[in-house]
Amino acid sequence: MTTALPREADPAEITAQHAQLTRTWGTGQSLFERLATVDHKIVARRYVITAFVFFVLAGVLALLMRIQLAQPDSHLIDPDRYNQLFTMHGTTMMFLFAVPIMEAIAVYLVPLMCGTRNISFPRLNAFSYWVFLFGGVMIWIAFLMNAGPETGWFSYVPLAGPEYSPGKRTDFWAQMVTFTEVAALAVAVELIATILKQRAPGMTLARMPLFLWAMLVTSFMVIIAMPAVMLASSFLIADRLIGTHFFNPVEGGDALLWQHLFWFFGHPEVYIIFLPALGMVSSIVITFARRTIFAYTLMVLALVTTGLLAFGLWVHHMFATGLPHLGSSFYTAASMMIAIPSGMQIFAWIATLWDGKPRFMTPLLFVIGFIVIFVLGGLTGVMLASVPLDLQLHDTYFVVAHFHYVLIGGAVFPLFAAFYYWFPKFTGRKLSERLGRWNFWLFFIGFNVTFFPMHILGLAGMPRRVYTYADGLGWESLNLLSTLGALMIGASVLLFIVNAARSLKQGEPAGDNPWGASTLEWATSSPPPPYNFMHIPVVTGREALWQPEPRQVLEGLSPAHREVLCTSALAAVPDIRQHSAEPSIWPFWTAIATAIWFIASIFDARAVLWGSLPVAVCLIAWMWPTPPRVLQQRTAP
Repeated sequence: MTTALPREADPAEITAQHAQLTRTWGTGQSLFERLATVDHKIVARRYVITAFVFFVLAGVLALLMRIQLAQPDSHLIDPDRYNQLFTMHGTTMMFLFAVPIMEAIAVYLVPLMCGTRNISFPRLNAFSYWVFLFGGVMIWIAFLMNAGPETGWFSYVPLAGPEYSPGKRTDFWAQMVTFTEVAALAVAVELIATILKQRAPGMTLARMPLFLWAMLVTSFMVIIAMPAVMLASSFLIADRLIGTHFFNPVEGGDALLWQHLFWFFGHPEVYIIFLPALGMVSSIVITFARRTIFAYTLMVLALVTTGLLAFGLWVHHMFATGLPHLGSSFYTAASMMIAIPSGMQIFAWIATLWDGKPRFMTPLLFVIGFIVIFVLGGLTGVMLASVPLDLQLHDTYFVVAHFHYVLIGGAVFPLFAAFYYWFPKFTGRKLSERLGRWNFWLFFIGFNVTFFPMHILGLAGMPRRVYTYADGLGWESLNLLSTLGALMIGASVLLFIVNAARSLKQGEPAGDNPWGASTLEWATSSPPPPYNFMHIPVVTGREALWQPEPRQVLEGLSPAHREVLCTSALAAVPDIRQHSAEPSIWPFWTAIATAIWFIASIFDARAVLWGSLPVAVCLIAWMWPTPPRVLQQRTAP
């Protein structure tokens, strides 16, 4: 392998090399080839579309709940179905939308930002998507058959235990959690390996884009946090199916053990959703401010600090459970401390925009909306960190308002900004700017009309998770206002879908780098070819594409078979050429076998044993050593 300046290649030679690389890395058009693909871009697109479908479905459930609560003494939805609605809404948003879509965008962008040709462990990547899909479809089919879970997205025991929730509803929920966390853990491993070992030569840790830092911290958080909820759901289903007593105090168990395990995952999960959004915001601010980020080193330290502190907050969800006062004081302090690194990043973005020449296009509008909304949500979070106030407001609509200001403000606003920013990279076309501005203002106004009144409702004593309320309590007008705001949010999301569908066919062609951005994903065509980069770029500065021309590239990877370049973890010095896995149908069959294994175990505990056999067979076939597929290198006549 050699580092060289890009040479003036003959067009015929470029065409021949492109054709050779496309044959090596491309995905065929047959159904078999599409199911077997390991192209990170194709898998990521499937992830994004599937997660967004779940987002829309969860939004429909939210609208139904708001219509039910628009008037007092409403009987449009009965209590049992309402319990299923709010459980499926929260479960879908948290497990099937928020974490998966953040990881999905990373699956698409991280290899491109790193300047490599594919993600690490590409077959594991394909497997993770199929597991995610089957888990989501399973629980939604159960819901449509009136067997959806009804114990809340947190599924507290003893309500979720066998005594108070007979039947299979909660079993479907517990297995769905295991499905989605297997997928999340798989993606986290892939992203860590890609970021640490497949960065372009010269991309030292000090030159990494902030989005890569955000995903690196997030992936380590996933590996630490997700096993806790998988353990909790396994304990729960064991209590329900085989008669163990992990959460039964009468038999020596502990109901609070569930809350500790769940919230040890649940609160870091908020930051698992939030940190990728911070990386997206940083990328967008840099591009539209036309300058490097203010205080890069502090931004990196803020991301790392947020990831560390996130694991010291889980008990602030449990202040009402009778904890020792000393313990409560510790978690109060930690809950307030975590606002410091978040505040540092907000000030850095403001300083970057202040010192730059900002272009207020749709992606930046959503970023500004995010800053406003998230600051308000952060302020109410600091309020709820106070134990006396938390005891008064616990399980009221004030908490619902805070939760949505943090998660929608901290994740969905940046996500829409990312859609408008990277849509040209995904599709080669721009979204409509005019429709984008309508999308933003409808969403921003509708969001505040929906959730700000909930603060007042909570202070007025309205409890959460009630399917109706009596007339004359003073809650009627604010609930109606919230419902009108929810309809505005629905109209905004529908407008975005129309914009995306229209732009796919009629949108303005974007070109390779329509925003004049500085990161490596914009160094290749839009959309990228199957092999991402014809030659691996060499990075000479933090903003790679803003460095003076000419840019160096690295040559030496064979175009005749799948190779990626591995570099050292710290300095990104070229290390070895590594074979990248070929397409395989076995991740798909392994996911099917895993799905059958998990679902069958809901109805027969013996399936845990016999269901493992097909999974083992599929894994052996998946891992069976085969020689790399080598294509004959051809030259143009």
